Amino acid sequence: MSSSAPRIDQFTLAHAGRADGWRDLTHLADAWARGAAARSDVEAAMSALGPTEAFHAYPGPRLFGVLAERVASDDAGGVARLVRRISNALLTRSYRTRQSEWDVHDDRVGSELAEVLPPALDEDVSGHRPYFEALFVTSQPASRWPILAAEIRRVRRPEDSFIYEPVFVGSFEDAFCAAAINTAIASVVIAEGFPYRSRHDAPVLRAVLEPFGEPESTDVSALRLAGSLKRIRPELDIFLLSDREVEELAGNPAADCVRRIFYAIEEPLELHLAVLEGVRDRYETPFFDNLKRYAQRPIGTFHALPIARGKSVFRSDWIRDMGEFYGINLFLAESSATTGGLDSLLEPTGNIKKAQDMAARAFGADHVFFVTNGTSTSNKMAVQALTKPGDIVVVDRNCHKSHHYGMVLTGAQPFYVEAFPMTEYSMYGAVPLRTIKRALLTLRAEGRLDRLKMLDLTNCTFDGHMYNVRRVMEECLAIKPDLIFLWDEAWSGFARFSPFLRPRTAMGAAADIEAWMRDPASVAAYEKQRAALGENPTDEALLETRLIPDPRQVRLRVYQTNSTHKSMSAIRQGSMLLVKDVDFHTVEAQFHEAVFTHASTSPNQQLIASLDVARRQMELEGYGLVMNAIEIALSIRRAVNEHPLISRYFRVLGADAMIPAEYRQSGFTDYLSPGVNWATVAQAMREDEFYLDPTRMTLVCGTAGFDGTQFKGLLASEYDIQLNKTSRNSVLLQSNINNTRSDVAHLIRVLVEICHGIEKRLESGGEAARQAFEARVKALMTDVPDLPNFSRFHEVFRDDAGRDSPEGDMRTAFFGAYEPELCEYVPLFGAECDRRLREGPEMVSANFVIPYPPGFPIMVPGQVLTQETIDFMRKLDVKEIHGYEREHGLKLLKPDAIAARSKR
Repeated sequence: MSSSAPRIDQFTLAHAGRADGWRDLTHLADAWARGAAARSDVEAAMSALGPTEAFHAYPGPRLFGVLAERVASDDAGGVARLVRRISNALLTRSYRTRQSEWDVHDDRVGSELAEVLPPALDEDVSGHRPYFEALFVTSQPASRWPILAAEIRRVRRPEDSFIYEPVFVGSFEDAFCAAAINTAIASVVIAEGFPYRSRHDAPVLRAVLEPFGEPESTDVSALRLAGSLKRIRPELDIFLLSDREVEELAGNPAADCVRRIFYAIEEPLELHLAVLEGVRDRYETPFFDNLKRYAQRPIGTFHALPIARGKSVFRSDWIRDMGEFYGINLFLAESSATTGGLDSLLEPTGNIKKAQDMAARAFGADHVFFVTNGTSTSNKMAVQALTKPGDIVVVDRNCHKSHHYGMVLTGAQPFYVEAFPMTEYSMYGAVPLRTIKRALLTLRAEGRLDRLKMLDLTNCTFDGHMYNVRRVMEECLAIKPDLIFLWDEAWSGFARFSPFLRPRTAMGAAADIEAWMRDPASVAAYEKQRAALGENPTDEALLETRLIPDPRQVRLRVYQTNSTHKSMSAIRQGSMLLVKDVDFHTVEAQFHEAVFTHASTSPNQQLIASLDVARRQMELEGYGLVMNAIEIALSIRRAVNEHPLISRYFRVLGADAMIPAEYRQSGFTDYLSPGVNWATVAQAMREDEFYLDPTRMTLVCGTAGFDGTQFKGLLASEYDIQLNKTSRNSVLLQSNINNTRSDVAHLIRVLVEICHGIEKRLESGGEAARQAFEARVKALMTDVPDLPNFSRFHEVFRDDAGRDSPEGDMRTAFFGAYEPELCEYVPLFGAECDRRLREGPEMVSANFVIPYPPGFPIMVPGQVLTQETIDFMRKLDVKEIHGYEREHGLKLLKPDAIAARSKR
């Protein structure tokens, strides 16, 4: 395998930057036609494009061949015209709807503006059929591929729901690279008998295989290729053509990844219909489709939803503007009924149930619940269904407030574990595995491991820290084989559709563990480690060892929540709760109770439909959308950190600043560091304890004299740039499937303008302005408060807690705050607070106190307040602090009064 793997940005250019290569060729061809460039320059550019172009249907071998002929005949003008037409077609994707773009004899020049307008703006697209490409892996010689392509096109019919073009390859390498590079491929047809090596002498293509961990092998069977393709793109439909014993092949467990097996190619039309059916299965949106049909029916509404059908809106002189703003379909599709083609979200049995099942398939889960009031509710539903009073939950103290409130509701007792701090940026990272293991071993030493029900962690964190999910689960299962895992992946639901990020998701890691457990070698690996550790290994030995669970004892119980609206095309508050639990049948009734508790009896129909549609989009084009989001993020990182002016005042933090070296075992530093390529990035993804999601960018603004809240407000009010999260001296930028290169350009232009403004103020203000600026930067970047850890629960809330384990009865403390006689207030600033810290009695928080930023609870009900916590509160300069009212001071519990009441 080639060791000269492409740089990470070069790799993504194979996906999102293909159009750039064609635009560069366009400029070269124009220059050649003007006499400002040489033919050799055009030939070199075409040579560079050639290998990857073989993996796309358009422009295809015919148009590319005509282009090569014109170059060979020194037809510079003809080359320029054809290259521009192809480039514009790729840019606008007009080749998907305009048959003329495929015509080798069409040599129009046309208006530049007309050619770059999307088809929807300059022609009727009412008969539009979605376009995709199908990969055909064949042992036939390349000279026959045009004939095969013509045969495939002949079976097209006007009534086909979709239209596709074939892409032919003749080797394992080319098939793998085509699926990795061409995001338009939705189906793969594999005929046996192909070699391993590519027909192209292009090391960069073989280097594509290296980060995917696909080494050369003597096994070049169709089944191995099918399994490899499914590993990187599980959404693909794969069909096998075989002239062997197809009955035996169909019974092979390795063929589970194949949608259908054909004997040779008995009937091309059947294969064509099978390909269309596979895409149709993913395209179907059961609830959305039914909702559209419902909106087209003449419904009489006698239920309690006056806005349904829109009559109360469109017949009004006073609110008709709302109807005109949103459009008639929104109101025609509104209903509070669960009959007539609709379904009930509380107890789905029809199209919502089918939509949820399809979402489970797409996300690799066994079951999915649609949630219409956000992942805050998904988290509370999971905590309620899986824990009961007295259960212990090991949980990140810095997780979203919904987890804490969920335990208040159920009475489960939190065993808080701390994430590593990033004090300089006033944020926390993620919880080290060693900390998690020590918590489990502490409970085991006290004989309380049976009360531990669940590990509850955020992945990825708001700032982009992704756990090595498989390793965390395996090592915890080695200590407690039936431990339940709840992974809050609110911010990273899209990661399922990246082959690099998928293993670091709950469902991706659970699938890998399932496969490992089925392998007989897993038992041997466990027994070998058991023998090496001995019968009674010390806790220290277990902490130092990469533990292997006993696959015969493991009960794999994994839950994942994802804010579909945060990273996919769902309406705000659209969320999913994903389940992969071998013992789900034991808690299924509890989950239904959780749904009844938290779900509205009047859920929003459009929101449910958007969850259905979001799943469709990600199954059909999610791979390409996520790769584009990564490419956008890398463009931003490069543009900010390498710009001579912007980089004076701003920078995007790399992994080396966001993750301590001890958790980056691979030595990975940053995506754009010298020498970093996709192979080293992939190694970090596989090995490192924590990995930085490339789409989440912490932009330091304190070095420009702005605190996070101030800079966020400036971007929103002056430049129409919106973002969510801030810290004391940074803001978080996140790229998503919605972003374009234009967004990047706008951001960079704005940062340049802001930097020019800073320089102008410093120049015109003289030494006084410069000193004031430096003082401001120092206050933001150097004089930062230490981040407080969780202290402890007061003993009055630890009646049944262990000696060394820190869990406490947060529920009793929370509801104690409801009774005024059990509470008191102490001003945060003043002598009384300081005296209480020195002399007592201890101050005990009555509620959650959550500053935004940073957004984690620095106080929870029942927690003893320490000097560390008070110092942090006093240094906060944010306006939004939930649970704290400055005019009243700190709301505290009176532990003695609570204890006295409990004895009565």
